[in-house]
Amino acid sequence: MRRNIFLALCLVILTFTFLASAARRVNSTRTDAAAHQSPQKRKANTGARSSPVVREINLEGLKKLLQRDGKQSRPLLVNFWATWCDPCRDEFPDLVQIDKDYKARGLEFVTVSLDDPSEVKTVVPQFLRQMRSTMPAYLLNVPDPEPVIKWIDAEWGGGLPATYLYDAQGQIVFKHMGRIKPTELRSAIETVAK
Repeated sequence: MRRNIFLALCLVILTFTFLASAARRVNSTRTDAAAHQSPQKRKANTGARSSPVVREINLEGLKKLLQRDGKQSRPLLVNFWATWCDPCRDEFPDLVQIDKDYKARGLEFVTVSLDDPSEVKTVVPQFLRQMRSTMPAYLLNVPDPEPVIKWIDAEWGGGLPATYLYDAQGQIVFKHMGRIKPTELRSAIETVAK
């Protein structure tokens, strides 16, 4: 009996030793491969993993951001969202694709997170990186979001997500509360995009 336990223990130790050795070889191979990459490829790989910059914004900053003067302004799409909001997370891949499809046609697109300000450098940029988002990202940092909500739209009760499309003159030409319907949003964008 003791002999069987001793043999089983030896087998377990040998297995772990083999697995640890194999893991070291794999990591060594990956390190060697990375060392032999061109500087451009290393830079591209590093850039793909870096988190997007999320800037904190207050009501005054939001007013400036949304201000359209009509001269050289472009249509602006704004999405209010949060990482804890399931419909927000569900619609985000569609929004990323819409940004890619319309950026060259003159659409500006910004996202405004209503997450806790303490998550400006953690949860929010991590989510945006996962989504491969390239839109400018802001996090609303105000003591009370109610004045912001009322300034954006008196009819908006603060539910998320909320999406607004402004024309070049700053007029709301489309708004949607809840998860967007991509075809409806695209149709609205077509009316203001070049």
